[in-house]
Amino acid sequence: MKLGIKKSLELVRQYASNIKSEDKQIVICPSEIVLKDVSEIIKDSAIKLGAQNVFWEEKGSYTGEVSASMLAEVGCEYVIVGHSERRQYLLENYQMIHQKIKAVLAIKNLTPIICIGETLQDKEEDKRDYVITDQLQQALGGISLLAEQQLVIAYEPIWAIGTGQVIEPADAENMHEIIHVVLVDLFGIDIVKNQIRVIYGGSVNAENVKGFSDLDNIDGFLIGGASLKIDEFINIIKN
Repeated sequence: MKLGIKKSLELVRQYASNIKSEDKQIVICPSEIVLKDVSEIIKDSAIKLGAQNVFWEEKGSYTGEVSASMLAEVGCEYVIVGHSERRQYLLENYQMIHQKIKAVLAIKNLTPIICIGETLQDKEEDKRDYVITDQLQQALGGISLLAEQQLVIAYEPIWAIGTGQVIEPADAENMHEIIHVVLVDLFGIDIVKNQIRVIYGGSVNAENVKGFSDLDNIDGFLIGGASLKIDEFINIIKN
């Protein structure tokens, strides 16, 4: 809810004009209210479209919700599932997130971006490993991936989102190693290697992104506030 319709479309037009890189995968997830218009603007660009949320049922009397098939119909190839703000403000739990992931995977060529991450209290009580493991097991336990299906896991420590506090790269790498271990336990090493990417989110900007991008276990980034400034976002992509 940072931008209205007009400013959202202005920003997307700037993206489409300035982002030419085919060697990096760029996905933008605007407000649901502009998805159709954004899809038209970026259709001939290198940019992919994602949504910020999805419901776990395919159809029915669920006022205000949007199904995975509706997102695919409007041109989405990705959808964020279980963002920390939804967990915080809307009490979205990992049982709901599990159901949403299953609904997304049931739609061809739609990939969930699954958010996990600990609170400041979890960090201070040294529960990070347990919390992250539990979130992954609740979200993904019992789910099998077919050969053509992909997952993106977004590790976003809640205490670092929008606060300017950034986790140290070595600490982020350690958390991503733990995530990889849990994923291998759930899916096996071949699927993790070929079908799952783990990305980092939390106050990433053009200045600090290089320190993370050189690490072995970080496959990309979930960019928040910095994506609203075209020059900053372009520099993040370059770096």
